[in-house]
Amino acid sequence: MSEASITLSVVIPSYNEMKNLKKGLLDQVHDFLSKQSYSWELILTDDGSTDGTVDQLKAFAERKSHVKVLQNRHSGKGPTVSAGMLTAEGKYRAFTDFDQSTPIEEVNRAMDLIKKGYDVVIGSREGEGAKRDEEPFYRHLMGRVFNFFVQLLALRGIQDSQCGFKMFSDSATKKLFTALFVYGETQERKDAFMGAFDVEILFLARKWGLKLKEMPVEWRHVESDRVNPLKDSVRMFRDILRIRFAWAAGKYTLKTSE
Repeated sequence: MSEASITLSVVIPSYNEMKNLKKGLLDQVHDFLSKQSYSWELILTDDGSTDGTVDQLKAFAERKSHVKVLQNRHSGKGPTVSAGMLTAEGKYRAFTDFDQSTPIEEVNRAMDLIKKGYDVVIGSREGEGAKRDEEPFYRHLMGRVFNFFVQLLALRGIQDSQCGFKMFSDSATKKLFTALFVYGETQERKDAFMGAFDVEILFLARKWGLKLKEMPVEWRHVESDRVNPLKDSVRMFRDILRIRFAWAAGKYTLKTSE
């Protein structure tokens, strides 16, 4: 399938997902995409899993059509998603969480917005039309506090930078994901820290004048033992400052070639 023939690429990062694999979430994603009239591909990009996830992903790809599996060393969500987005060949490219906290069905609404001229569509758990299900109060409160500082330091006016569902045009993908600095580093990690990768992407999109749109989505809380709310919040705040300093130091280069 040539690059021009693929309409939508869906990129799903993974890290030790055996629990989620048993829920049949990938089958749900594949079943939905298979019913669409446009051409598509599903890219499963793994962040150095150690629990047998990669073997299961490969087995899934052997059984299903239009599925690619990428193996990466454990470097965190940013480099893992970037590898998938830059391998993708679709005219529209979305990444979404393995646990499907935002359902795959949202891709069609996002694609419609890109077709109307937006470069980046951000899934948002805030604003009119958004639905949040089963989220503990303390997690919601921490998210709002974090967003306050994100808006203060990097992304004024964006209500939710951290929802794991986002879509990009192919040209925006190439510009943004090749330019990451803080989360472009690929050194090996020892934990599952996801970080402020989304902030860096959106910060660059804003600085370079790309057209962004927040899209209220349906979202449900999925409990995870990977999140250390206090420790991760401190590290994410640190990384937002690193992004600002990197911009001031001229570390970001806009690549104009397609």
